[in-house]
Amino acid sequence: MIETDKRIPSIVLAVSSSDADLSDLEDLFNGIEEEEIPVSVSTIEQGNTVSNAYQAALVSKLSVGLAFDATQVVLHYKNLDEEEPLFKVKRGNPTIMRMMGTNAARLVKGTPFKLGEGSEFE
Repeated sequence: MIETDKRIPSIVLAVSSSDADLSDLEDLFNGIEEEEIPVSVSTIEQGNTVSNAYQAALVSKLSVGLAFDATQVVLHYKNLDEEEPLFKVKRGNPTIMRMMGTNAARLVKGTPFKLGEGSEFE
């Protein structure tokens, strides 16, 4: 569920002002929702995808941010170095995208990450 109330703690997904359609990120959102953690969308255009994910983590009351571009999705945590995100995955594989959402939520919850066999997680 995408939250619009900024007072509700949530994982923040950074989007650019030109990102109107997020339907191809449905699996990512479903992974987060399965873990029962709210997610919100915020317009953040600080530079590259890694920087945007870091800025999203700084904005998030849960300290977890996501960002994407045409080829990848990046998961970042506020306490990491800006240039060293937790995970980067290629877009396109629904299973990997769902797992990325699940792992974003599990980072908030402090539970072990899901890493599939032959995982594409960096």
